[in-house]
Amino acid sequence: MSFFDDSRLDDPAALQATDHLLRRLAGAGARVRAEIEFSSEVLAGLATDGFRPRAIVAAGRDARLVRAVLEPVCPVPFVAWPGPGLPGWTGPLDLVIVLGGTSEDFGAMSAASEAVRRGCGLMVASPENSPVAQASAGSRHAIRLPSQSDDQLAAAVAVLQGLHQLELGPAVDADAVAAMLDQVAIDCSPNNDVASNPAKDLSLMLADALPLVWGGSVLAARAARRVVEAMRLASGRPALAADAGHLLPVLASQPPRDVFADPFADKQEELRPGLVILDDGAGDEGVMETQRKLQEKAERHEVRVHVVTQAKGTDVARYAALTQHGRYAAAYLGIGLGRYGTPREDAPAVPGNPAEDPAW
Repeated sequence: MSFFDDSRLDDPAALQATDHLLRRLAGAGARVRAEIEFSSEVLAGLATDGFRPRAIVAAGRDARLVRAVLEPVCPVPFVAWPGPGLPGWTGPLDLVIVLGGTSEDFGAMSAASEAVRRGCGLMVASPENSPVAQASAGSRHAIRLPSQSDDQLAAAVAVLQGLHQLELGPAVDADAVAAMLDQVAIDCSPNNDVASNPAKDLSLMLADALPLVWGGSVLAARAARRVVEAMRLASGRPALAADAGHLLPVLASQPPRDVFADPFADKQEELRPGLVILDDGAGDEGVMETQRKLQEKAERHEVRVHVVTQAKGTDVARYAALTQHGRYAAAYLGIGLGRYGTPREDAPAVPGNPAEDPAW
């Protein structure tokens, strides 16, 4: 088990060594603005022309985020399709949305090429000459949003803006999303010490814990899944995002904490869970009651609880803030564990480049 060194969180050398990762996190708001700017000409030309698709199918990266935003208000049936190809019923009367990055995504490529073959309406957000862009090149009915990065959220914001202009989704204030991400970057900046940095504070809570992350609303639950992806990558430990029905038994199974245990005496000591609650201020009574049950169960079984609250802003802005807060905490968790920013030859190997991983 790797031990967490909290001094690394404020150590200039360790933070400088992870500057590439922290800069990518800080640039999230700028990427949203750039995505909208690069897509502005296409977005300006979108109009309904009196046509409404029979159904919408979203495929590729973050299709479930698009569904979480659209499903409550979309005037036509909406499906997020995680597998290759498309549902058997999809045809020329339907609109297929594909979010793709620069790397190969077989599911997204397969969905795009199948949409072209079936003559479906197609909205694609991907960089020019990317595998998904090439797969959709044969479509005469494609709306192509020229994505400029592998930032899933930025591409999703542009797609949601396009769907709003087609009268298929809610208004999305891209500037509000970008401003919220900028504020998280300020609050969670590496220049803020542990005492004033909410993300460093969360990383301390998770230093010797296995994260259990819960979000009550549809969007908060989606944010929870994004956060645990980053935490697994940063820590090399298991992390779980799930509904309360799955988390309550895990909390109930925890034995009493041994107050006399020496965490340094046995390096193989089993880690206890730590419950992270993402609260987007949805205000639903059922969600609030479930949160109360989780907190009571955790406290009864001596499981530490950390609540991240973001109750202001639009739905997508609150989702973005909760997700980014968790990603910052994951970055500081990796720094404290010595997985990021450790120049020693015996430092743990971390597969891939976290700054280029879609989870970030």
